[in-house]
Amino acid sequence: MKQHIQELHAQQVDFFLENNPFSLKQRIQLLKKLKKEINAQEDAIIEALKEDFSKPAFESMVTEVVVVYKELDLFIKNLEFWSKPEKVSSSLLNFPSSDKIYHRPYGNVLIIAPWNYPFQLAINPLIAAIATGNTVTLKPSELTPHTASLLKKVINKVFTEEHAVVIQGDEEVAQQLLNLKWNFIFFTGSVAVGKIVNQAAAKNLTPVVLELGGKNPCIVESTAKIQLTAKRIVWGKFLNAGQTCIAPDYVLVHKSVKPALIKALKEEIIASYGKNTIDSPDYARIINSSHFERLESLIDEEKVAFGGQTDAESNFIAPTLIEEPALNDKVMGGEIFGPILPIISYDEERELKKIISSYAASLAFFVFTENKDFAENIMAQFPFGGGVINDVVIHFANEKLPFGGVGNSGIGAYHGKHSFNCFTHQQSVVNHKTWIDIPFRYAPYGNKLSWIKRFKNWL
Repeated sequence: MKQHIQELHAQQVDFFLENNPFSLKQRIQLLKKLKKEINAQEDAIIEALKEDFSKPAFESMVTEVVVVYKELDLFIKNLEFWSKPEKVSSSLLNFPSSDKIYHRPYGNVLIIAPWNYPFQLAINPLIAAIATGNTVTLKPSELTPHTASLLKKVINKVFTEEHAVVIQGDEEVAQQLLNLKWNFIFFTGSVAVGKIVNQAAAKNLTPVVLELGGKNPCIVESTAKIQLTAKRIVWGKFLNAGQTCIAPDYVLVHKSVKPALIKALKEEIIASYGKNTIDSPDYARIINSSHFERLESLIDEEKVAFGGQTDAESNFIAPTLIEEPALNDKVMGGEIFGPILPIISYDEERELKKIISSYAASLAFFVFTENKDFAENIMAQFPFGGGVINDVVIHFANEKLPFGGVGNSGIGAYHGKHSFNCFTHQQSVVNHKTWIDIPFRYAPYGNKLSWIKRFKNWL
């Protein structure tokens, strides 16, 4: 396997050198071909996701397939315009000249995709990388083998191996890939593995984008519309059985509305998944037994306000509300990444700052309130990747917004035009004209220093 990986990498290096720049027409044709193949495999994609962790067909379609279609359509429509050199005003020091910014591909790109949205989070970065003229090696997660095999089938149908290839395997294969020299690395996954990727990239000064995670706070202030708040939290938290990097990780609710919120959350969970969630066709399962056991260990039965049921055979954990855990409880120690929602009450705003500041910068931040000033003030106090007022998760759906973390929750951002910028190097080019050559910059300098001091603010 190691030799095969090295051979494929060498082929991609040669292919890029021989074909760069890839024609714009060719790239758009490949995107259209990819869309056609995904459309042909749509049912198979949904089935693969179901086989991997019982993802409901509706969630698969909306959060995986439709998101990919949106990205493809956006690039097909805008790639020609985005690819045009950007003219900028020239410096007076360079008169006469014309200055432009060109978007150039990095070259050979490695994409390492996660298991929680294994189709969308693999294909969307690939779309941008191919559209901008790079070659791609895609490493899908070994935890979703059916989706990984389907990805390989789709990519093999559309691209040659020298242009884009899927390499399947475990963490040993991932490490073999990281040992190679890449021009750009795009990783989505945990903070712990993100640090390993960053260390590997640093050896060759390879630029990276790291889409990681964090302990995302969700504040429910006293003026929030409680029933609607509960409905939106339940949807965003228990989507994909809580295995979403931007899901609310814990709720901080004003003590005056805490009883009403818990009551509403219970009602909305039952309305969404029935009284016996294990029988719901609309609720996913935990990805594997290892993750199941980790999550089960976070549930303190004495603090369960609702849910708590588990089934090891099917890796099922019911939507679970944990009431007033201590900050040193296991469930509050790190990102939960599952269907467990701690609820902590607060009285004064300063308590929020103390709790939220005890964690590293989060990937997402949510506030429910009818008090505009409160929302703006509280969101200005903390670093986070992206936030929403009076809803959760939905900022991901707007391709005009950059998606990414800050600090511990990630490096870089993508989506839409931001993906185009992500996978290209902005190359500056000055075309200095030859019809005149102003001698001022050349030695001997004589009394030119006095002129510089006099006109320095105009230059």
